[in-house]
Amino acid sequence: MVEAAIVGVGTTDYFRRGQSAPRTVNDMAVEAILAALSDSGLTADDIDGFAYYAHGFDTGWFAQALGIPRIIFSATVTSGGNGSAACIGLAAAAVESRQAQVVVSVMSIQQTPDRRFGASGTMRPATAESDFEAPYGIVSPGHYFALVARRHMHEYGTTRDHLFDVVKVQREYASNRPKSLFKTALSRDEYFNSRMISDPLCLFDFTMESDGAVAVVTASVDRARDLRQPPVRILASAMGGDGRWGRGMSWIGMDDDLFTTAGTEALARELYGRAGITADDVDVALLYDHFSPSVLLQLEDFGFCGRGEGGPFVSEGHTGKNGKIPVNTHGGNLSEAYIIGLTHVVEGVEQIRGTAINQVERAEIALVTGGPSHIPVGAILLHR
Repeated sequence: MVEAAIVGVGTTDYFRRGQSAPRTVNDMAVEAILAALSDSGLTADDIDGFAYYAHGFDTGWFAQALGIPRIIFSATVTSGGNGSAACIGLAAAAVESRQAQVVVSVMSIQQTPDRRFGASGTMRPATAESDFEAPYGIVSPGHYFALVARRHMHEYGTTRDHLFDVVKVQREYASNRPKSLFKTALSRDEYFNSRMISDPLCLFDFTMESDGAVAVVTASVDRARDLRQPPVRILASAMGGDGRWGRGMSWIGMDDDLFTTAGTEALARELYGRAGITADDVDVALLYDHFSPSVLLQLEDFGFCGRGEGGPFVSEGHTGKNGKIPVNTHGGNLSEAYIIGLTHVVEGVEQIRGTAINQVERAEIALVTGGPSHIPVGAILLHR
């Protein structure tokens, strides 16, 4: 077991795209960090490290804005949302190796009319690969996932009803959460009458475009015992993926046996091996859900059901609160808010603390993932 623990979490309110103004990205990041410090009982004077995963945040700016007296560690894992869990592993590694004592991870996102996170890649410079893809409309991650979903349907009989059930379950979880951007149930008619974006993925199969910030504070287990909250230990972390999956959402060249997966079977084996557990030991799963099919693919890759069985597994109720493995009990990116995945870490912490709004009874181990996307992707296991 890693000798590091999450000791504090904090968030801003969440906003629909562009509605967080006049606050800035940095304003919201500082608000979330201060909330996480308050949750832990620490102050800015205690921070000596930062572990990031996207957006190029400026550690020097945070040091000045928060009045941090000394920084001795600052690093970023590669990539975007696929690093949302991995950055906690990075923070834990810094703490365990004594490169820092108190490490903050933060994500803040604000979308404006001229800066939309989900915009297509049509304006990007042409490449040898894009010349074969762009003419056929493959210009954004949603288009790639639509192809993977369609192939999964062809090979395993997955249907749009299965995708609807993914979104419906998560909407139910989100409906009673004060900060959720979706607070009403999703009817079958509403889902099937919504506009198609990239067949077979409709509006509700896509993550939201939202604004807000989340912060997480990691410290040593010894330090954590004296703080305000019970420590949530990092049982294990892993980062990587199958090399043949490669850049995932950025190309369509995966080997046939990997095409209809999240590319994370090898990562799951490594993570479980480091923790000395199996999928049967996991009590709640927070699976990165930028698109509804990614939930099905990860259920299969992480061993909660067999290959091709993700659709029926969800439709039979196994991801609901009383199911075999409750999934995204906060609503996830699809229904609570899209803060590039760090909300999943917050929910994992609250589940292990026993303070979650949709608390899973006797939850002792939580799985949190990033991706699927181009590797490396990351995953962590949280434990009491």
